[in-house]
Amino acid sequence: MDDSELEKSSDFAAVPDAFQRLWTPHRMVYIENNQRPDTGECPFCVAPTLSDEKGLIVARGKHAYVLLNLFPYNSGHLLVCPYRHVAMYDDATPEEVGEIASLTQTAMRVLREVSHCDGFNIGMNQGRLAGAGVADHLHQHIVPRWATDSNFFPIIAETKALPQLLGDVRTTVAAAWPATANQ
Repeated sequence: MDDSELEKSSDFAAVPDAFQRLWTPHRMVYIENNQRPDTGECPFCVAPTLSDEKGLIVARGKHAYVLLNLFPYNSGHLLVCPYRHVAMYDDATPEEVGEIASLTQTAMRVLREVSHCDGFNIGMNQGRLAGAGVADHLHQHIVPRWATDSNFFPIIAETKALPQLLGDVRTTVAAAWPATANQ
């Protein structure tokens, strides 16, 4: 598509204003599906059965894997999940806990390298009442943060502006993931 095919506000009847518009039509699927498509299947059990690209998987370990959050808070928002369908952290095996911790450390190093983030929010919401979107399958969030990532969208419009597409982020993070960390 070249510039002559792009919609311009001057093509429509209106009085121009000083506001910039952030058009994100690809996000309508989330709105139309009440924020999360519900297929009845556990997305963290389905993801490892797909190709890494389709499942947004960045790295696979023996007991756990890393994937991009389909509903990211920031670009590079990763999740670390055990393969086993287990709901609570204290139900995970020592091997699962150990690999979740190791993958989390590697994810932090990789995100710091590729996105130059200034810090992280890391955590787990245990149970639906605690805020877990997928309460039945344990997952840890790794959210990269930057000193300049605050803006008015989340407060005023309940919207996050994400500068990168999920597929592009997955490709970048997966390419930077050290091969020895997957064993």
